[in-house]
Amino acid sequence: MQGLAHQLIAGIATGGIYASVALALVMIYQSTHHLNFAQGEMATFSTYIALTLIQAGLPYWVAFAATLVISFGIGVFTERILLRPMHNASVLANVGVFIGLLLVFRNAMGWMFEYTIKSFPSPFESDTPLLGGLVSGHELGSTAVTLVVLGLVFVFFRYTKLGLAMRAAAFNASSSKLVGIRVGWMLALGWGLAATIGAIAGMMIAPVVFLEPNMMLGILLYAFAGALLGGIDNPGGAVIGGFAVGVIENLGGAYLVGTELKLTLALVIIICVLLVKPSGLFGRVVQSRV
Repeated sequence: MQGLAHQLIAGIATGGIYASVALALVMIYQSTHHLNFAQGEMATFSTYIALTLIQAGLPYWVAFAATLVISFGIGVFTERILLRPMHNASVLANVGVFIGLLLVFRNAMGWMFEYTIKSFPSPFESDTPLLGGLVSGHELGSTAVTLVVLGLVFVFFRYTKLGLAMRAAAFNASSSKLVGIRVGWMLALGWGLAATIGAIAGMMIAPVVFLEPNMMLGILLYAFAGALLGGIDNPGGAVIGGFAVGVIENLGGAYLVGTELKLTLALVIIICVLLVKPSGLFGRVVQSRV
């Protein structure tokens, strides 16, 4: 029973990471109707920046805050310089750009930071068992950080003028322009916010899986499964889906398929959702007249 409880709590902790990345994916999808295949590489690049700042002597939380600012700038720059010209391009052209962006970030990390596996510090390490030994200090701390971030994002989009403007621009760009909303900049800010959320996820997962250029490859797949499960057009649903995938992954890996085949569970979830309910559990079915 204690083993089951540990797997459940650990699943919630990792599910929070998946929920964050899933939210970042949905934010960009709502605005562009494209999936950012480079989301994981952007998060990993930000984590390398954080490690560089920490090794330079900055306290962890100072480096954490500085990384979020830099990541936001990278996201805005990426949208305005690289993706803005592709606004009216075909779906295939946009997919090519996203894959190219993935390769650029991955190879840039190998060139700048090398391909060797690096350890990343955690500010939540504890020598004493927590909750009767069911959870580690890092799992508890990273879950708290994730919940705070998700709460702040909810408040931002629900109760601030800028957040409401970004939601309006994502929902109906044409009508938003008529009321004076600068849709182009709302999209750029959305990219910046998605990059920031991804950076937080990267810094929270790096102490567990270690830091290397392919660190977020499997995590992005789990996050994509969570986004599809909850609804690719529903931010709240994607968050719930991310937590659900984390729990399914841990319990399934421990009691069903083994740790070596845990990644197949994400593929099974993706296939089942696409076959049974493509809109996800909380997504909406869009009907259009021809």
